[in-house]
Amino acid sequence: MNIFEYVKTILLDIAKSRGVEDDILLHKITAEPPKEDIHGDVSTNIALLCSKKLNSNPRQLAESFKELLVKNTYIDNVQIAGPGFINIFLNKNIFYECCKNVLNIKNEYGRSNYGKSEKVNIEYVSANPTGPMHIGHARGAVFGDSLANLLQYVGYNVTREYYINDAGQQIINLAKSVYIRYIEILTKKEAVFDDDLYPGEYLIAVAKEIIDIYGDRFLSCDEQNWIKVFKEFSTNAMMNIIKEDLSLINIYHDNFVSEEHIKSIGLIDKVVKLLNKNGSIYEGVLDPPKGQKNENWESRPQLLFKSTLFGDDLDRPLKKADNTWTYFAADSAYHYDKFKRNYTSLINVWGADHGGYIKRIEGIIKSISNSKLKFDVKLCQLVNLNKDGKPVKMSKRAGNFISMKSVIDSVGADVLRFIMLTRKNDAPLDFDLAKVKEQSKDNPVFYVQYANVRINSLYKKAQNHGINLNDELINVNFDLLNNSSEINIIKLIAKWPRQVEAAAKANEPHRITFYLNDLASAFHSSWSLGNEDPSLRYIIDNNMDLSKARLALAKIVKIIMASGLSIIGVEPVDKLS
Repeated sequence: MNIFEYVKTILLDIAKSRGVEDDILLHKITAEPPKEDIHGDVSTNIALLCSKKLNSNPRQLAESFKELLVKNTYIDNVQIAGPGFINIFLNKNIFYECCKNVLNIKNEYGRSNYGKSEKVNIEYVSANPTGPMHIGHARGAVFGDSLANLLQYVGYNVTREYYINDAGQQIINLAKSVYIRYIEILTKKEAVFDDDLYPGEYLIAVAKEIIDIYGDRFLSCDEQNWIKVFKEFSTNAMMNIIKEDLSLINIYHDNFVSEEHIKSIGLIDKVVKLLNKNGSIYEGVLDPPKGQKNENWESRPQLLFKSTLFGDDLDRPLKKADNTWTYFAADSAYHYDKFKRNYTSLINVWGADHGGYIKRIEGIIKSISNSKLKFDVKLCQLVNLNKDGKPVKMSKRAGNFISMKSVIDSVGADVLRFIMLTRKNDAPLDFDLAKVKEQSKDNPVFYVQYANVRINSLYKKAQNHGINLNDELINVNFDLLNNSSEINIIKLIAKWPRQVEAAAKANEPHRITFYLNDLASAFHSSWSLGNEDPSLRYIIDNNMDLSKARLALAKIVKIIMASGLSIIGVEPVDKLS
């Protein structure tokens, strides 16, 4: 039961009864939680929206709507605020109905068909296949995977995709780096790397595998004779490492798309042909880059995409000086490939350094889809890894980066996933390796998991009192729950379906983590009251009816905790070590 959808249905019926039939206007009518609890349980803009259509003063119209609303048995009071906002106060019965609903349908509570099986492609991680996953990759990986879980939870048909950048200079540098290790192993001479190569020791194993297959065949060969073999072998090896790293935090993609494959099947030519047909490209000359001396700039005609038409600061080249395609051209072809796969919406999860790239890709998608394909980019800011408040030094063994695996080994996969969603994706994230192991209120992972542990302890105590939590909590009397801490929990429970939907609408899975923290906080506060006043404990020896009601409330919290944690890919724990 979604109380906000329930109230919105009432509001739409009222609007239609007054002759409002404009679907666009009706869609804009909201039923949302007010910013402050003193303003009720649901706030709506119905009077403001309908006033012009009905040629009526918004506040007077709100008063007439109030007369209809208060007739509903679940509505206690209605107040008019400002120019015509309506604040609705619901009675306890509708919240008790939500509790009964959770006990009946359990972990299905909050699930919906909001997405109506629309096809959504979420591209995330897409790290260059040049080495193991580092801690910076982890944030986008967890964000993208949790977003996929969230959208599936509300009824979208989601594809989890990884774009393999296997056609650029970085892959040539990777192959050269492996070749240096290859020579090092065969000749016993210490490897020397240029600045643009990859000195990580993880490439030694790759070189050894090549030796196992090819021996010293390439030892004295020119680059043209070994580069293809080393590129393919190295890329495959790195992708295997990346997939293994991702599996440590239970991330598995449905689809892997190769940039090299996109180029080889002629998709760049196809998308350029379509862009030309749409009038989105032209031969032109760009101004020299800002800050660059004119004498160092060679003006020449280039094939340009009209990116400025879509909000970009300049048009973007599709070809380089040597007449080969730019990375942007390949990326345009990749998004054209997505478009051809008939998705309703595309979501890209990128690092913060890709912010300047958004407008040009938005432009490509609008051009090839005639603005019909929805597109959203979520930028993930940097992760600052600390220990006791001090930055963690880079690992020279790993190749001058902090591997994701090393962090998982230190704190665990669940902790890593949870922490990555404790801040909004576009805000920097501080990850303190010591703090996330603390058993304190300041540790958000512990705080949420401890609520589940406490509820488990209640289960054991209930059994000692002869209460079977599986069989005896269906017909409990929720009317007995009327102290402020209980009502606070119950109202949070009622907000869960709406919270999930709002998070999905905004493509913001961190809202689930925030909600779980709020729910845990409400439960811990309720528990603490019982420590101060025995009559507020969850099990009262001489009042089994009240005990069962409170135990049912705890069970509902546990059910929703499990649902929320599943969305962010975390397992609820039964006990803390």
